[in-house]
Amino acid sequence: MKILVINGPNLDLLGKRQPEVYGRLTLKEINEKMVALAKELQCEIEFFQSNHEGEIVDTIGKAKGKFDCLIINPAAYTHTSVAVRDAIVATGIPTIEVHLSNIYAREEFRRKSLIAPVAVGQICGFGPDGYLMALRAAVGMKG
Repeated sequence: MKILVINGPNLDLLGKRQPEVYGRLTLKEINEKMVALAKELQCEIEFFQSNHEGEIVDTIGKAKGKFDCLIINPAAYTHTSVAVRDAIVATGIPTIEVHLSNIYAREEFRRKSLIAPVAVGQICGFGPDGYLMALRAAVGMKG
């Protein structure tokens, strides 16, 4: 099984940006934890991060036929990007949405996800562990 993890805008600032909301681990540290778990679960994993909506859309589109599952933290694009949503639909790749914080316990504008209706599931509010939960769920879907 091959999984692509996509991280959206400002997630490259993890560990520095609002640690009280997003935690103290960097994206590199979260990815390292995911690589270790992927080895344990005997699956392949690749990572992509961008602050640019078009790059994320292009990456999703190019994933068709190469990946069995997407794990995506669209960050701010969760609430605004019809383009990311449509790319997920167009590929038909099962997708799991992840958020470090509980988006439903935050500001009103963060409580609406355009991605959730086209995702297999959503994991939010568990910090970096949410990514590991998503990886386990992705592998569980296959088998």
